[in-house]
Amino acid sequence: MKTNIKYLAIAALAFFASCNKQLDIMPEGSPSAQNFWKTEQDAIKAEAGMYEKYNEEDYYGRGMFWFINASDDMVTGRNKPEADNIKNFNRNYIGGGYTESQWSMRYAIIKRANDIIIHVPNISMDEARKKQIIGDAYFNAGLVYFQLAANYGNDKAGVPIVTPETDASVPVARANNVNENYDYIISLLLKAADNLPYFSEMKDTDYGKAHKTAAWAYLSKVYLYKKDYTNAAKYADMVISSGKHELLTNFVDVFKAANNWSKEYIWSVVCTPNGGGTGWGSKLPGVMLTNKAWGIYNGWGYYLPTKELYDSFESGDLRREATILKPGDKFQFFGAERTFAKDGGATSNYQFKKYMEPFSYANPIPTHVNPNGDNGTTDLNVPLMRYAEVLLIKAEAAINLNGAGAGDTELNKIRKRAGLLAKSGMTLVDLKRERRNELAGEWADRHRDLVRWGDAQATYAKPLHDFDGAVIWPARNFNPQVHDVWAVPQREIDNSAGVIKQNAGW
Repeated sequence: MKTNIKYLAIAALAFFASCNKQLDIMPEGSPSAQNFWKTEQDAIKAEAGMYEKYNEEDYYGRGMFWFINASDDMVTGRNKPEADNIKNFNRNYIGGGYTESQWSMRYAIIKRANDIIIHVPNISMDEARKKQIIGDAYFNAGLVYFQLAANYGNDKAGVPIVTPETDASVPVARANNVNENYDYIISLLLKAADNLPYFSEMKDTDYGKAHKTAAWAYLSKVYLYKKDYTNAAKYADMVISSGKHELLTNFVDVFKAANNWSKEYIWSVVCTPNGGGTGWGSKLPGVMLTNKAWGIYNGWGYYLPTKELYDSFESGDLRREATILKPGDKFQFFGAERTFAKDGGATSNYQFKKYMEPFSYANPIPTHVNPNGDNGTTDLNVPLMRYAEVLLIKAEAAINLNGAGAGDTELNKIRKRAGLLAKSGMTLVDLKRERRNELAGEWADRHRDLVRWGDAQATYAKPLHDFDGAVIWPARNFNPQVHDVWAVPQREIDNSAGVIKQNAGW
């Protein structure tokens, strides 16, 4: 059966899991649809199954991050032809392994969410738990649709909309444009928000599942991408006025595992090193760690910062040294002070520092760091959305609506924490710098920001530099009529028997 989304009949059930631990997603086999969807435990297992892909290397480990790596903030840390082709917007990356699964993995989650939406309402179970699980399904579907639409959709074509009623055996054509996707995503996230509790109302065993302000936060971001600034501001304000969130006092504390569930938390990948070496969550901390980690741990050495990023920070900005390691910097690693020096084969002399805290302890394995260096998960939940980004969304929407100065309140909260003086009359130029400096090296996606701002072509026409000023990545040719989106994976076109069309120019 050829389908556009690898919509296999077993996809929804193959990875349903027990929940006797936080977001335990260990597979329990493939119960048949006839015997499933009967009890509250079935609903709980189905909910946990939506999170299984979060642990995949190509999901939140590094696969999707190759797209983020296209920005001017970072370079591919080691020689990798396919990664180089992605960063250089070269169609030769199509059909390779790094990003080919992005599409199918997300549609697998949509399938699992849709099955919950169809079946769980008919289960006799605790009504509050039922409502929360259904809300979680709407949230996860909306989130992954957003990731698909933002990466693959534009005004020429969106991505296929697969509703709970869609016939899984029939390939689904792409939406006419990305705004159709955004409208559908908004409908999903609104239903999620209606069903979900506040995070403060959740049991700690449910931490990591969707909650109300996470749905509002992503609504604000979808509206921002849609350029509906009124609604972007509205839903950002709903998060802000909820009283559930605030910035931590110190920027560096955001990236400490002890603060995984702080008031700055909105949404993240739940991570644990796991003593068996099979740790859950994102291995991005290990992927960003200098290659071979000075002979102590198996760092992967990818996604290394550029001089352009380092120099973009204002003098005195506390975020710079908390974000980037440069030659000569002192830092703690496996309980000892070290002086930073790059691996000999590294493309850049810099390294991201944000995710280093778990590696700072003496004997961090297995309490803080996975003993398996090929699966470099830690006990730090890698943030996907945090309160600072909500403030930035509000500021960007306000400036677009009302001009210079309209986002000063939100931007100055962020500047104050960064150790910078307050400013007045801040413009989109200020907003863009604050967003870049606050969220560097995170899933917020600098590349997509440059594309939606219309800044990508001019930015990528300039080479990228190392600590000493040497060029480490040449200028690139970015065509905004083609490269505003990524190529649809070729296998999805093939599996749909041509119903799904490639993005123009790719």
